[in-house]
Amino acid sequence: MGLRNLAARFGAGAASVDTVLDRDVAQPGGPVSGRVVVVGGSVAQDVEEVVVALQARVEVESGDSEWREDVVFGSARVGAGFTTVPGQRTELPFALALPWQTPITAISGWHLRGVHVGVATRLVIAGAVDPGDLDGLTVAPLPVQQAVVDALGSLGWRFKHADVEKGRVRGSDLPFYQELEFAPPAHVRRVNELEVTFLADAQGVDVVLEADRRGGLLTEGRDVVGRLRLSLADTDRARVAAALDRAVHELGARRGWGW
Repeated sequence: MGLRNLAARFGAGAASVDTVLDRDVAQPGGPVSGRVVVVGGSVAQDVEEVVVALQARVEVESGDSEWREDVVFGSARVGAGFTTVPGQRTELPFALALPWQTPITAISGWHLRGVHVGVATRLVIAGAVDPGDLDGLTVAPLPVQQAVVDALGSLGWRFKHADVEKGRVRGSDLPFYQELEFAPPAHVRRVNELEVTFLADAQGVDVVLEADRRGGLLTEGRDVVGRLRLSLADTDRARVAAALDRAVHELGARRGWGW
């Protein structure tokens, strides 16, 4: 029995954990629910706690270095203080609310390359290796966010890339923020790209617009930032497109760029 206990501490014959989501698709501000299934291993083990957490992969920059790390942005303890019996199955239900500013991982059914959000489960057993579990979660855009993406497309802006960066912008609630990058239409010659960040809340969304200007032979490229406030009900693409077109042109007018 002593050898079994020792092996279980290093994962051999230890309890297993599996997280089963009710739905693997959610929206910012919406619920994520499911159950954690713990199955006892070859020996009894005392479980100190079971924690489920929302986790995002973010880009970190420091000096000339860049790397990715996983950041937890919400968690809940779903169980604690019980003993696993060999072969016994224990199910622990849970529910988490996705923060309104959770990064979007898919648009129009297409996964955004490099953007990862999931539910991580941690099983804390004294003196043992935590088996853990990670389940990917598809975060679909709110209707107003989808309307912004569609409206930009109708104005000729072409989606290029999305990433999640560690840090904050004014009005952000999380220790990271997402940028959607769009290439300009042919008639916009003074801008390299348009970066869009959604800062959503229960009433609406601030659309943060950052235009990256092309530098010339005698000038340096400079960024300029603007904001557009939309309500959650602003889903008419034509109206959203008109508002975005005005906001983008105002960015250029403030810098005297012209298009």
